[in-house]
Amino acid sequence: MARTGRSSGRPRARLWDATESHKQTAPTSSTRQAVDALLANGLPYSKKLSAHTSCVNALAISRDGRWLASAGDDPYVHIWDLNQDVVSEPTWRFRGPRSNVFTLAFSASGQYLYSGDTRADILKFDITHLNDPISRRGTASNSPSSRDHQHDDSIRAISTHPTQDHVFLSASEDGRVILHDTRAESRLTRAQGTLQQIAPFSCVQYHPVMHQLFATSDTQGSVCLRDVRMAFGPASQRQHKGVVHKYVTAIAKQGQACMARPETSSLTFDRDGRRLALTMLHHYPTLYALNDPFPIAMFSGRHLPDGTPVPPGERTWSNSCTMKHGSFGGLGSDQDMYYAHGSDDFRTYLWKIPSESALLEQRAVVSPFEWDMCPRPGEIGIRLPLVAILLVALTHVSSLFLTPGSQVLAILPLPLADDQLIGIYPGHDSIVNTALIHPHRPYLFTAGIERFVRLHSPTSITPSTEALPLTPQTVRAVPPTDPNSRQLLLRAMGLIDDDEVDEPDDDSQAIALFDQIIRTEGNGDVFDIRPCGPGYEASDSDDSDSEMETSSSGDAMVE
Repeated sequence: MARTGRSSGRPRARLWDATESHKQTAPTSSTRQAVDALLANGLPYSKKLSAHTSCVNALAISRDGRWLASAGDDPYVHIWDLNQDVVSEPTWRFRGPRSNVFTLAFSASGQYLYSGDTRADILKFDITHLNDPISRRGTASNSPSSRDHQHDDSIRAISTHPTQDHVFLSASEDGRVILHDTRAESRLTRAQGTLQQIAPFSCVQYHPVMHQLFATSDTQGSVCLRDVRMAFGPASQRQHKGVVHKYVTAIAKQGQACMARPETSSLTFDRDGRRLALTMLHHYPTLYALNDPFPIAMFSGRHLPDGTPVPPGERTWSNSCTMKHGSFGGLGSDQDMYYAHGSDDFRTYLWKIPSESALLEQRAVVSPFEWDMCPRPGEIGIRLPLVAILLVALTHVSSLFLTPGSQVLAILPLPLADDQLIGIYPGHDSIVNTALIHPHRPYLFTAGIERFVRLHSPTSITPSTEALPLTPQTVRAVPPTDPNSRQLLLRAMGLIDDDEVDEPDDDSQAIALFDQIIRTEGNGDVFDIRPCGPGYEASDSDDSDSEMETSSSGDAMVE
């Protein structure tokens, strides 16, 4: 149970117990076995879904699994019908974004689609006409039904309420999360519907089952679980900005004197809300159990799917250059057993997630002396104060939060889920920013710097496509800088205006731009980029939740 303060009249948010069974029917062993058999050879087949004219930054799938939405750097939002016999072109194209779109979200029933862009616009598109016969769609508008401009900076995330079409949350780099209710009878004023802090927010997500809860992350490395009832509304109702639980993101590394706090650029829940995964710049995707402040695993690409280490000098999973989004999914099962994430090495990685109990068995507290002996240089862990050690050992949960500079009394090494990496999928010539698993079917959608979406499948024949070819296995290497690539880079940056040279009808300029970003920023070390701890200044955002404050009064306890 999570609570703030001790007054019995305050809202209390129920956190999941690891042993609590969910009310929905658990997947049968036969279904799991069928999915395992279907994925025995991975997802070797794929096709491009081409319609955009620039980078594709955002993907979303409606909850019934029928509609795929895509958007990016061009002024269009495309809707693809995955129930068609052959998905070859968008069913509908909306026009409206005036800047780069980085987030899309369908409403609960699929009646609306929301987009957020870097000009702080939130657009609402009514897609109910898509259920009409094709002959009647021609009269429908391809413009947004409304435009919201309450934010002052880039919209980083939109999360729709799990059951209410007209309610959603938005997070922005202006340091605000806004609760929107587009119904005429909404009782919240603009101030009552706004959560403000100094640090820019990077993501917000409703909990999929406990609708009063939502998670946030910000650019200072703070990740919090919050209660809507305490985060919004009249001032007398608000408490601790709604925070009911904090997740520790500061990390330590054997052989490194300082700690680091990676920037969390996005987060996502699995369908039951028992786990959440964080995408962190210059660090691995990291897995948390809902009611545990400490990570239970990291996903990396240190080993190939066959278990052998990646050969020295060969590129593997990394995230240093762009904002990325991963996803949980079942790939045909009704349990989210898999996690997918794109990479700077132009490929997409797919892991099968071990059980929580198996991961917790691997997580152990070791002494600082053992850690400082450096038996495994480079191993990542979490520094714990003494009072947290017993709580971790007994319950895997701590009611205390770390402060950079706290006395280090133990180290918690984090298990790597490398042995569960089941596939590495090419098909792109530049960075993959989004990997989205279909909620019901064995499809994986990937997108990034190029102007297409790639649909990956375990079989050549699918209900939604013609016969699929095998995905090309060649992965393009980042070339050294030469005069031609430099010209492409300067044109992509707008520093060369040559009227005699036609704008290329391909992705060459975008690829050249991000090749240069990879050369200069790729494989950055988070301990050099985001150091924290003794001798390093903490965040200057005194009201950001990025500071893991020690709770001495029990104000933010997790039972």
